[in-house]
Amino acid sequence: MERIYVQEVVTRDGLQIEDQFLPTAKKIDLINRLADAGVDKIEATSFVSPKAVPNLKDAEDVMLGIDRKQDVTYTTLIPNVKGAERAASCMADEVNLVVSASETHNRKNVSQTVEESFSGFQDIASFLTGTGIKINGSVATSFGCPFEGTIREDRILTLTEQYLELGAHGVTLADTTGMATPKQVYQLCTKMLDRWPDLQLTMHFHNTRGMGLANVMEAIRAGAIRFDSSLGGLGGCPFAPGATGNICTEDLVHMLAFMDYQMNANLDQLISASKQLEAVLGHEVPGQVIKAGKINDLHAV
Repeated sequence: MERIYVQEVVTRDGLQIEDQFLPTAKKIDLINRLADAGVDKIEATSFVSPKAVPNLKDAEDVMLGIDRKQDVTYTTLIPNVKGAERAASCMADEVNLVVSASETHNRKNVSQTVEESFSGFQDIASFLTGTGIKINGSVATSFGCPFEGTIREDRILTLTEQYLELGAHGVTLADTTGMATPKQVYQLCTKMLDRWPDLQLTMHFHNTRGMGLANVMEAIRAGAIRFDSSLGGLGGCPFAPGATGNICTEDLVHMLAFMDYQMNANLDQLISASKQLEAVLGHEVPGQVIKAGKINDLHAV
């Protein structure tokens, strides 16, 4: 079976829209626990304006407080050159840029046209030249927009090309609003990997309509091996009506582990971390495995 890379986004995508601010020490502990659990990449935080995302106002403190593991990539989302400067000062391994395939969603998300976003990305790429910090380019609403509807596949290919021209080493296709279907995922992933067979392609699914893990399996069938997920299934786009959380990390790892896929991630440690996160937040998280247990957990008659 193919090696699958599990990339954790809970401390950015998951916590950014929580009603409460998770204390910095708790964020640091969570990131360290996730690294110990063997995830391959952690989107630790986002260097955006604290006014825009108050829950991530401690980005520098988090990045400088974590225990770095050599086999884990620590990435941060950034919107502009100022964000790149902050990421560089905190020795991020990678920065994640985000543009939406939908002009309407991009305007709601960052108050810019797609063209304006890429103009800013050029400045970021220039600043990062020589720093050793890698660039990952994300395409939000890759599989549909709640305002514009269907997104053409050639639109995604064009935006991917623009990211690669910037010098991005990887590209993420994000189902920001949970509109993807398994058939659609297979078709687009196949086209992407046929055109760029060596591309570090990441798939970022939300479980808004209950198809998240089905989409993972079709992406794997098409050749994708890197997946974003969020501990406990936290997350969701604040600019998309009805959006719910990302696919759940422990549910993803549970499914793939019992299908004999190879991963570094340790399922038991992830389940433990998810239960602790639920206790810290003080509310139930959407994940299923922490409720039902693993499929090989037996019970007394």
